[in-house]
Amino acid sequence: MLSLLPANAQTDWPDVGHDKEAQRYSPLKQIDVQNVSTLAPAWTFPMNSDGDAPGSRTTESVPLVINGRMYVSWPFCHVAALDPETGQQLWLYTAPRCPYRGPGLSSMRSVAYWPGDKVRVARILFGTEEGELYALDAKTGKPVPEFGADGVLNLKTPEVMQGFPRMHYGLTSAPMVYQDLVITGSHIDDETGSKGPAGDVRAWDVRTGKLVWTFHTVPRPGERGHEVWTGDHWKNLAGADVWSFFTVDMKRGILYLPVGSVNNDHYGVDRPGPDLFGNSLVAVDVKTGKLKWYFQAIHHDIWDYDMPAAPMLFDVVHDGKKIPAVAAITKNPLLFILNRVTGEPIYGAEERPVPAGDMPGEWYSPTQPFPLKPPPLSRQGFTENDFAKITPEHEAACREWYAKFLERGGVPGKGPYTPSSPNGTLQFPDHWGGAWMWGGAFDPELGYYIINTTDSGALHFIQQTSAPFPAPLYADPDGQSPILYSARPNPIQSAISFAALSFSANGWPCWAPPWGRLTAVNVNTGDIAWQVPYGTMDGLPPGIATGAPSSRGGPTTTAGGLIFMTGTLDHYFRALETKTGKELWSFKMDQAALAVPIVYTGRSGREYVAIAAGENLLSFALASPAAQQKSPALLPAQTRLPEGNGKDLVQKVCSSCHSVDLIAARRLTRTEWTATVQRMAQHGASATDEQFNVIVDYLTNNFGSDPKPNN
Repeated sequence: MLSLLPANAQTDWPDVGHDKEAQRYSPLKQIDVQNVSTLAPAWTFPMNSDGDAPGSRTTESVPLVINGRMYVSWPFCHVAALDPETGQQLWLYTAPRCPYRGPGLSSMRSVAYWPGDKVRVARILFGTEEGELYALDAKTGKPVPEFGADGVLNLKTPEVMQGFPRMHYGLTSAPMVYQDLVITGSHIDDETGSKGPAGDVRAWDVRTGKLVWTFHTVPRPGERGHEVWTGDHWKNLAGADVWSFFTVDMKRGILYLPVGSVNNDHYGVDRPGPDLFGNSLVAVDVKTGKLKWYFQAIHHDIWDYDMPAAPMLFDVVHDGKKIPAVAAITKNPLLFILNRVTGEPIYGAEERPVPAGDMPGEWYSPTQPFPLKPPPLSRQGFTENDFAKITPEHEAACREWYAKFLERGGVPGKGPYTPSSPNGTLQFPDHWGGAWMWGGAFDPELGYYIINTTDSGALHFIQQTSAPFPAPLYADPDGQSPILYSARPNPIQSAISFAALSFSANGWPCWAPPWGRLTAVNVNTGDIAWQVPYGTMDGLPPGIATGAPSSRGGPTTTAGGLIFMTGTLDHYFRALETKTGKELWSFKMDQAALAVPIVYTGRSGREYVAIAAGENLLSFALASPAAQQKSPALLPAQTRLPEGNGKDLVQKVCSSCHSVDLIAARRLTRTEWTATVQRMAQHGASATDEQFNVIVDYLTNNFGSDPKPNN
């Protein structure tokens, strides 16, 4: 595999996944299992800009390092070139049209690099949540006039907007560059009804921005896959978008598309059937966009499980044969290892019966695909035998909550793919996942696919409404795609508990650990090689390794036998031994890292590891007396929370995931802050009901739409 990499890929980090195969494996080994304990901060670059109103965007940026330069992006529409050995800024570009501040996915997840040709200089390409694709001169940071209109290509064409010109359409993640093509997915907002912009994948001429081909992710009449659609349900459907990253088999010229859900995420009464190509891994000819094969991992997704991560390419040695493989992960998380030429599961897969719901008009798939190997990588359900036994008080509080939940008509989980219900269904995992968009990393020497997952559980509701209600203005300003069913609890159900949405008590999850895991799968056998609890939580009795409930980052592997790892909200950056999962080094940062690390070599030959954490990009290297004298200290947080009752709770519970600047920039009413905190609980924030109420009081008093002094 390494022999196929360009020369600069040996020392640089030229793609989001390091290579087009998305292995996130660096061949560098200056930092190894013997010396990683001396890793220390080298430099810090602040990723913020005066005048930014952070809204609800978090930083999930992955820098690139190519030919002696680092390129990094961050919200809102900022791209910079840095010296990768010092962090010194060489140029900064900010897109002029960047008004979007709506909730949802993060943005500016990395950039793409085109090396240029005999007459054109290298380019940096990136997309924005405003539906624009930019091409910058990699040397100067200035827009390239030849591309689109003065360096900007409008992606919101009539063909994809489908008669909804003002609905939200953007790019959250870097495009894919292959030879003379730049390939784009999209972010179609899922907080609307089912109608809206198409999630089609498109390829553009990297020099001019001219459209080359389009692949319809909801197949049209006459196209393969359309036969599963009935009537006109396929028309003008929103979603089925690739909101994360693509992968390319460079040898065979195959592009792999991880297609997400069709809108709306939580109901499908107006799209009966399996919903091809939603929740499918789709393989197309990278030069033409013509379909080669597809594998649908989830039929008729009403859980928002998606196909969230870039497919990973590697070779499997099985039954004495070398098989070109692709690994696709879903949020559940089920890992499907397929032959990447044919799409056939290497270790088999079968359709298994799953529970049905009783929502009027809903279509429930009677079965769902499950891989025979490996087993699910996180918890798939909950029974009364599965309560955590961390302390007697915690177990008692959890059992009390569960009894109240059943009294109010809540539906206990019936195993994988249990549908939502009017009184709430306890789903494992919840829609935040098991696995998240960064997926796994690979070690080609061991044949290990390594990924962090969460055992997440939460209540999920689906309720018929008396009349459709409008989608949020940021997503659908003209009210063209109303929401047919409510996926939020009504006020009476909300009163059960803030924490109930995440099924926790006293700040800890109610199900037995591990709450977070790091798993190595041997791809040559399909078996789990090792699995360890990953991450920490405050206040646990000593000696209990529970792992931490979060899946918002991911691993990177190196030839030095190391996994560099983020993903927990405890703010730690860790290094582990790839062979065993044993932790060898850790460093506590000011903010949590919700991206993945990169590894590269500077001009001096020194190896660095860099990670975006909150508003800072941090770089680490092996410590030396000279380096320690030159290295600046880590920058403190730019904003301090006001003093008052609840400050420490907000710092602990909220800013573990969100930056302080992000919190301080918002001005919401008490009702809006209450809804925000409920969403935090549903996404895994852990606190008691009393603590959540204190948080709402503090946020309302200090960051309300009509803030009052905190006496």
